[in-house]
Amino acid sequence: MAELMVRDGTWSFDGDHVRIVPGQERGVHRLRQDLGEISVPLTALAGIAYEPARKGGRLRLRLRDGADPLLYVTGGGLPDDANPYQVTVDPDRTGVAEYFADEVRQALLLDQVATGPTDRYLLPGPCVPLSAAGVDGVATFDGEHVHIEWRWTTSESKKHAGARDFALADLDGVDWRPAAGLESGYLRFRPKGLTARLKPEHDPNAIELWGFKKESGRTALLAAAVAARLPHPAAPPAPAAGAVTGPATAPALEKAAGTGTGSGGEGADVLLRRLRELGELHRDGILTAEEFTAAKAAVLKDFHGAG
Repeated sequence: MAELMVRDGTWSFDGDHVRIVPGQERGVHRLRQDLGEISVPLTALAGIAYEPARKGGRLRLRLRDGADPLLYVTGGGLPDDANPYQVTVDPDRTGVAEYFADEVRQALLLDQVATGPTDRYLLPGPCVPLSAAGVDGVATFDGEHVHIEWRWTTSESKKHAGARDFALADLDGVDWRPAAGLESGYLRFRPKGLTARLKPEHDPNAIELWGFKKESGRTALLAAAVAARLPHPAAPPAPAAGAVTGPATAPALEKAAGTGTGSGGEGADVLLRRLRELGELHRDGILTAEEFTAAKAAVLKDFHGAG
C-alpha cells in the first residue's frame, strides 16, 4: 500500500482505490472538510500527476469525464483549494508523493483501465441529508426530496411563489454556478417541462449566491448530491415502449457466433478466437448464460460441419 500523509490530508492507495481523507487544520478548505472521506475507484481515474514546486508541490488526481457528480455539476468552477482531488505536498514528502503517483500510474497501466468519458457516475456523491444556505434561501435535500425556504432578504417574486418542494422524479437536472465579478451565482433546480430561465434573484427555483467562500461550498455539495441521484447526462436513452429488451434473437446470436455467413472453412485458430470473444461477451454481461451456451454450440457445430 502507498500512503502520503501531509498537513493538507492523507492519501492511501491499495491497488483498487485511492482513499482521500482531508486535513482538519484551519487552512484546509471547508468544502473538502464537509465532503469528508472519499474512496475513488481505480476505474474512475484518467491519470495522476505530481507537480513539484519550491515549497513541496501538489499531487493531483485526474478523473474520467462524467465519473464524479461533484466535478460534473460544478463544471470547473471550484477553486484549487476546494478541489478534493488534489493535495498540497509538504517539502519533506516530495519523494513519497512521486512514489504514490508512480504506484497509481502503474496500476492504471497494468489493469488497462479505460480513461475516456463514462456514461455513469463512478462515485456516489456527497452523503445526505444536506442543508445549504445562499443569500436569499436555504435548501435541504434528504435523498428523495428538495425543499427551499426563503429568507426575508429574498425578492418579492420568490416570496409570492412561496416555499418550493421537488421530488427527484420531477426534476430534469440541477445547476450550480459560483458568483463571478458583479454577477451572482446560483443553485438552480430544473423541473421537468420548464424552459424559461429567469435571473437567479427572480427565479423561484434558484437560490442566489454572492460568493463561493460565503456559502462555504455546501451549495455545491447539495447540487452534486442531487445530480448523483438523477440519470447521468450521458446515459443512453431508455428503450422505447414496446422495444424488445429480452434475450438475443437467433440472427443476433448467429452474428455473435460468427455463423450463418459461410465461415465453415476457417481454421482452429479462428475457432479459438471466437470462443474467447464469446466468453468475454458473457463475462461483461452482454450475453446471458443461455445465450452464451447457444452461441458456443453454434460455433462448434459450424466448425465440425465444415470438417
